Amino acid sequence: MDDRQEPKGWNPYIAGALTGLLLILSVWIAGKYFGASTTFVKSAGLLESLFSAERVARMEYFIKELPKIDWQWMFVVGIFFGSLIASLTSRSFRSQAIPAMWEERFGPSRLKRGIVAFFGGAIAMFGARLADG
Repeated sequence: MDDRQEPKGWNPYIAGALTGLLLILSVWIAGKYFGASTTFVKSAGLLESLFSAERVARMEYFIKELPKIDWQWMFVVGIFFGSLIASLTSRSFRSQAIPAMWEERFGPSRLKRGIVAFFGGAIAMFGARLADG
């Protein structure tokens, strides 16, 4: 019998409750809901303004929403570091290009996984932006 224990993640109920509290604080303090799709668009605008600031300044979307590093941008960066810290403290961190469930269903191709992940992310981002979220 193996004495090593499988790493456990955070309790999903506690993590959900903490996320809910963070959302309440966000609305109470900043008066805004947190999200990621607007930050993605602002980051694209920041990147594009490095090459053509005049063009970005004329875009209708960026006239009302300036591309800048703000609290929401920092929140999205914090998602990365927070999830890294959570996985390290729960000892569940692992680098894995192909999840086991994916490999069982679709095979070990990294290219196929990358293409599906890219287009899935693009569709999700399109839907989020379409809903103005």
